[in-house]
Amino acid sequence: MNTFQTPLEAFSHWLQKDSDYIFLRQPINRKFIEYTRQIAYDQALCIAGALHSMGLKQGDHVALLSKNCAHWFMADLAIMLGGFISVPLYPTLDKESINEILIHSESKAVIVGKLDNYEAQKPGIPNIPKIGVALYGIQETYTWEDIVKTPTDFQPFEQNPEDLITIMYTSGTTGNPKGVMHRVKSFNQVASTGVEILEIKNQSKMFSYLPLSHIAERIGIEMVCFYTGSTASFPESLETFAEDLGSVKPNTFFAVPRIWQKFQEGVLNKIPQKKLDRLLGIPIINGIVKKKIVGKLGLTEASFCASGAAPLALSLQEWYKKLGIEIKQCYGMTEDCILSHFNLPRTNKFGTVGKPVPGVVSKLSPEGEILIKSDCLMVGYYKSPDQTKAMFTEDGFLKTGDLGEFDHDGFLSIVGRIKDQFKTDKGKYVTPSPIELELTKNTDLEHICLVGTGISQPIVLIIPSEAGWAKGREVLSKSILESVDALNPKLKKHEKIEKAVVMKEHWTVDNGLMTPSMKIRRNRIEAIHQPMYLDWFSREERVVYES
Repeated sequence: MNTFQTPLEAFSHWLQKDSDYIFLRQPINRKFIEYTRQIAYDQALCIAGALHSMGLKQGDHVALLSKNCAHWFMADLAIMLGGFISVPLYPTLDKESINEILIHSESKAVIVGKLDNYEAQKPGIPNIPKIGVALYGIQETYTWEDIVKTPTDFQPFEQNPEDLITIMYTSGTTGNPKGVMHRVKSFNQVASTGVEILEIKNQSKMFSYLPLSHIAERIGIEMVCFYTGSTASFPESLETFAEDLGSVKPNTFFAVPRIWQKFQEGVLNKIPQKKLDRLLGIPIINGIVKKKIVGKLGLTEASFCASGAAPLALSLQEWYKKLGIEIKQCYGMTEDCILSHFNLPRTNKFGTVGKPVPGVVSKLSPEGEILIKSDCLMVGYYKSPDQTKAMFTEDGFLKTGDLGEFDHDGFLSIVGRIKDQFKTDKGKYVTPSPIELELTKNTDLEHICLVGTGISQPIVLIIPSEAGWAKGREVLSKSILESVDALNPKLKKHEKIEKAVVMKEHWTVDNGLMTPSMKIRRNRIEAIHQPMYLDWFSREERVVYES
């Protein structure tokens, strides 16, 4: 394995090894535009030089507002080559959130790439230099394509492992986003460790679609491409996602639980579970069926499949295992630079998030909170010393906010989040996550939120899946009650679910009820719906439909 000290050193190694190797593949109008390592480097260097000519200095903050695309990678490379500190923004943020982060982070310029509705977001950008990518229809003061036409004599910055590399604003499942500061050496250590323990081969095929402004995709795809000389391809749109994934056939595939659920729904829409079970039970046929399904998912060449960001149901892991896809759950957060717990190729225990990876020490607090220590913990929250201090124990462990349990083999399971716990009127705490996870076994349910503040027993708020809605109210209600009635006997008396409420409005990133990494924003859901709990609870019917 190659040993590097910085991401720029890693990229430089592969550039020198084969400058014409395809680094990035961007689909436009159903054709891939390909960028070699040399082209990507030359364009990034021109952008770095242009930012300096605009008056920016080494150490200044440069924001990056874009969906995943080839220019995200090149822009990040440019920011590094220029000696700047990157501030990635989620591409779905509204103008108010964009303004808040750009002002708080003191960003001196912004690079604007692929977006769905830039005109609505643009008013949030203060009066700073803006570089827009014309390929994606972004018209700005400075145009990427114009800048890169002329070769530059700018001398690239040499990264120092101790320097800050980025300020990453968390997606804010609880409260306002906070700017997490990380050093160059942390990115280096996490990428190097990940490549080694996950056995990722050099010059692999990667598919980048989860937000690059999230630490998992940034390290797991972008940095891994830097460190292994791999090729990154991108989807053109949500509509073409399946087709693009199928054409790329990545060697490594990362997803959040919602994606794995959606894939399962797609399969079961074509082959009902009973028929699938029957086909998989026939010795000669089962291999053909598995190969066809995995081929349709685009995962025939994926030697490593992983899930993170939220707990994955054990039943879903077992379902995929029958198809020959073994999903490894991983656990990490922005604040620990995702150097935490992984299931590995030869040590994968379903229902857990694995063991501590090399370089990590973990333990539980007396309350059961997972505590992490490594050399890759955040420097702190930008301009928030009090919030930073509150995140660490006296002996330097990071407080994750997650409740966990270790089994006798040292594998960690996530039980829930401390802040998600609630008390019913009976005065006893309920931890919703394990109960919600059990209910996800029902493919008629897409999103689930267990609540109970101000009432005597918990109720569950439900967003049905497309398959669930298609069954009609009567069949859907029966399906929900079957799941609740099967689960309740396993729960403690104060945890038993009294009612299910089917919500009329979808929970999405756009309406602020889901994070960009597809986790429910429990505090916002509660703030909107809590006034209705008592009314829903007092209804006669056990499945209530929101009016």
